[in-house]
Amino acid sequence: MVEEFDKFENVEDLVAEYAALELQLADPAIHADAGAARKLGRRYAALGPIVGAYREWLHTGDDIGAATELAESDASFADEVTSLTARRAELDAQLTLLLVPRDPDDDRDVILEVKAGEGGDESALFAGDLLRMYMRYAERRGWKVDVLDTQESDLGGYKGVAVAVKAKGTPQPGDAPWARLKYEGGVHRVQRVPATESQGRIHTSAAGVLVLAEAEDVEVTLDPNDLRIDVFRSSGPGGQSVNTTDSAVRITHLPTGIVVSCQNEKSQLQNKESAMRIMRARLLAAAQEAADAAASDERRSQVRTVDRSERIRTYNFPENRIADHRTGYKAYNLDQVLDGDLDPVVQSAIDADLAAKLAGGA
Repeated sequence: MVEEFDKFENVEDLVAEYAALELQLADPAIHADAGAARKLGRRYAALGPIVGAYREWLHTGDDIGAATELAESDASFADEVTSLTARRAELDAQLTLLLVPRDPDDDRDVILEVKAGEGGDESALFAGDLLRMYMRYAERRGWKVDVLDTQESDLGGYKGVAVAVKAKGTPQPGDAPWARLKYEGGVHRVQRVPATESQGRIHTSAAGVLVLAEAEDVEVTLDPNDLRIDVFRSSGPGGQSVNTTDSAVRITHLPTGIVVSCQNEKSQLQNKESAMRIMRARLLAAAQEAADAAASDERRSQVRTVDRSERIRTYNFPENRIADHRTGYKAYNLDQVLDGDLDPVVQSAIDADLAAKLAGGA
């Protein structure tokens, strides 16, 4: 039993941290700083399942010891020993999974960008399909979506679109937007007969998805001297003017060369605020990449070029088939997936990621 306890002895530190957080969150003064309270709340929520499983694991161990002693004089307790031992094994496996190091960004909201790639108008239409899929998925999970910027194509699709996806309240561990949407980054390939195809031939095109963890204001300090802000007139598909004032905003971060443009809103101020949100997220990602080479490789691999050959997933309309090329997931319910039933596809990526971490001794 001592050997088993040693296996999870480090959890005692997490139990102590959990108790300290509980006291802090009970102090009304901490809630005067919404950002600090939110950070503490997220950590408290993340530790809850670990502490709960650990306490039950300890309690079940004590019960096994007591039932074993009783079984020596009363055979009817033997079945209880068997069931308690099985439950303790389940808790052991559960704790092992819960203690796998989590992505520190898993509790964050995200900024998600979809860009048309090879395939012209058909690619832009597919980018619109992907956007609707993510918006419906967000609706199913109770998330809020704010459209930050759109660049429409002539046929009604999108050359590019950026949205912010935000959880309501404090989500449970693994349920925040980044925890589930971070696997969407990459090139998505579509196979179907375009609306513009008169011969009924199946075409292949691609759209790129980039997912960024949204930065808190305090995490990324933007020096006004490092920013060049230009304003220009918004335009619609085909260069058609949709605004008679210079309300579109382009922000250039001079030290890194990162450029963000927003023209979705009629207000210059609103476009500037949207562009700054995207800029902070991109700078946070850049800082994380610089600090962690492994994370850099992973993030750069999301979208290098929107090329059909660098696909992570294929959407085959004639066969109603969805296939994820990283995990081997395949299903014939593409219509339902595009309507927001994305969880099984996402879960295949989460499971594959977890299996890789366990195999690597994480």
